[in-house]
Amino acid sequence: MSDLNRGIMKFQGADSPKAVTISTVLILGSIMVLIIWALKAAYVVN
Repeated sequence: MSDLNRGIMKFQGADSPKAVTISTVLILGSIMVLIIWALKAAYVVN
């Protein structure tokens, strides 16, 4: 059993490249949205 197939990701194929890629895109995308929103809220960006 892989280390990625434990914890909250207890399902078959949790460590597959497709699942890891989707998770990475969602997490990094949401972080970028929060950074852009924070910069706009602070009037740094038009």
